[in-house]
Amino acid sequence: MDNQVRYILATDCGSTTTKAILIEKIGSEFHQTHRGEAPTTVEAPVDDVTVGVINAITEVQELAGRKLLENNQIIKPQTNDEGVDLYISTSSAGGGLQMMVAGAVRNLTAESAERAALGAGAIVMDVIASNDKRLPHEKIDQIRQLRPDMLLLSGGVDGGTVAHVAELAEIVAAANPKPRLGVSYQMPVIFAGNKDAADIVREKLGGRMSLEVVDNLRPTMERENLMPTRLKIQDQFLEHVMMHAPGYKKLIEWTDTEIMPTPGAVGAIMQTIAEQNRIQVVGVDIGGATTDVFSVFQNQVGESVFNRTVSANLGMSYSISNVLTEAGMGNILRWLPFDINLVDLQNRIKNKMIRPTTIPQLLEELIIEHAIAREALRLAFEQHKKLAVELKGVQQQRTISEAFAQTETGNTLVSMFDLNLIVGSGGVLSHAPRRQQSMLMMIDAFLPEGVTQLAVDSIFMMPQLGVLSQVNKEAATQVFNRDCLIHLGTCIAPTGQAKKGSSCLEISVNMPSGIVEDTIPAGELKLYKVGMDEVVQVKIQPNRHFDAGAGNGQVVETEVRGGVVGLVIDTRGRPLEMSADTAQSVEDLKTWLQTLDVYPL
Repeated sequence: MDNQVRYILATDCGSTTTKAILIEKIGSEFHQTHRGEAPTTVEAPVDDVTVGVINAITEVQELAGRKLLENNQIIKPQTNDEGVDLYISTSSAGGGLQMMVAGAVRNLTAESAERAALGAGAIVMDVIASNDKRLPHEKIDQIRQLRPDMLLLSGGVDGGTVAHVAELAEIVAAANPKPRLGVSYQMPVIFAGNKDAADIVREKLGGRMSLEVVDNLRPTMERENLMPTRLKIQDQFLEHVMMHAPGYKKLIEWTDTEIMPTPGAVGAIMQTIAEQNRIQVVGVDIGGATTDVFSVFQNQVGESVFNRTVSANLGMSYSISNVLTEAGMGNILRWLPFDINLVDLQNRIKNKMIRPTTIPQLLEELIIEHAIAREALRLAFEQHKKLAVELKGVQQQRTISEAFAQTETGNTLVSMFDLNLIVGSGGVLSHAPRRQQSMLMMIDAFLPEGVTQLAVDSIFMMPQLGVLSQVNKEAATQVFNRDCLIHLGTCIAPTGQAKKGSSCLEISVNMPSGIVEDTIPAGELKLYKVGMDEVVQVKIQPNRHFDAGAGNGQVVETEVRGGVVGLVIDTRGRPLEMSADTAQSVEDLKTWLQTLDVYPL
């Protein structure tokens, strides 16, 4: 079928806006050619999601000059001058998929269950565990009050204890929660725990809830098996949650493949890209209320592991005050190249919270917004690192210091030296007036190490491409690489610390115009204009206190790709430590911003 596909229509039904894109096969390659958007109509007064979908497709139809609709129906299959071959959709309307998860031990099966739910595109409202120090009645009250769309119950390795699982099943049975979107159907519950406990769970929950049993998500201490659970969550999302949301029944009939939760679809395209290019990737979507971080890294045995986290309290409008609370005023002020009255800054932040759709009108307002975005991204990434970990409870070789540290968590999978690509999306990154702003925000927030490419999603089409990757990988990857990603360039950042101005590294860049050689001191940013389609050879010789990826003082020779910004050398050190002297810190910041021509200062 893939060979015959020429026109693909894809929509993403967000909580406020429904976006539609048209993808066409031109010659042998797929291109995204037109897009349209319209307000989402899942809530009153319209109460029918398909109205917003039709409105968005109508805009695409007008722009493309191609008839796509007949009597408010999508024309399929296409003929030469009308219709499409494939229609697909994602959705986060109505607050997306909201879940509670439960597991026997908080740091083992419950955390694996949380990873499974987040990876499927859910918002995890709470994690209940046998050892979470809450009394049974407190857990029951919490389940009743939160009213999730779905429950995920896990616990125990195969052949292990069943007592904890039985206890959790009793708590869920006693709570007997009613689903958020209606009382006319039973609460969907997925059991993905010890197979020996399946009969007990069926006995306690079978008649009262819509129970599905899948393979154990933690069959042994050494292994996670999350995919069956993730697929079942998406099935149940479609069957139970979406079927009861206004208009979705009709939308499901239109689509050629299952509707995916928007974050689940973004995760799917990330995994596809990582797999196809054999790279390790971090993606971030910073919104008004939440910040999602996605990553694909290799574990100790060389398997690619996908993780997603949702920082539900970190965003740029509705949750902007939380960013101030969590980061602290000092961390936001360090990114401002001017003095500002603290009360004035607090008022500006509160105004954004109560008027979430406003956008900066003055340069000063834009710089403040970008300062807050840096901290929201930094905090979301810190949270991500804590969940994206090697499995706990696994026997690992440890040094004496690690043994004494008695860390509760496994080692993080996030290895900055191994990271190949960072992809940013969300209004503050995708729509920044200058691309240098997006690039520096991501460098400052994520602090990449060694050699890392950076890119932004031009118009947030990753969800649509994610669901497309499930049915036509070729089309999804071609459009992702060609039309979705805007390559900003590459950042080279050695780790280490040295006094500002002292020696850091020597670099040789084989530019199209000839070889450029430089000595770059510590504490600086340096920009080389390497264009979008240019690849240049680079040789880095760090001094003995710095590591560019091969060890302290070791030479790194590599190819780097350019972009709309170019090649950035960052010798400010890792971790990035700014001067304790406020006046000096402001001067340094101004120099960095001028070097990259970030703002018209």
